[in-house]
Amino acid sequence: MADYQNPPVEDPSASTQMFRAFVDEPQPQPATAVNGGSRTAGIAIGVIVALAIVAVALYFVTK
Repeated sequence: MADYQNPPVEDPSASTQMFRAFVDEPQPQPATAVNGGSRTAGIAIGVIVALAIVAVALYFVTK
């Protein structure tokens, strides 16, 4: 039968070691931000492709 009145005594140095390992671990580098110029170019290309698809669809509908 388990003794719930007296919890097991933990090693205080173990929690300190775990804390130090957590603090000392290298932090992940944030993702590099996309350059503003390349992002704008990507959006422009996306808009042009979308307009081309709409134009082709309209061509086939009216044909």
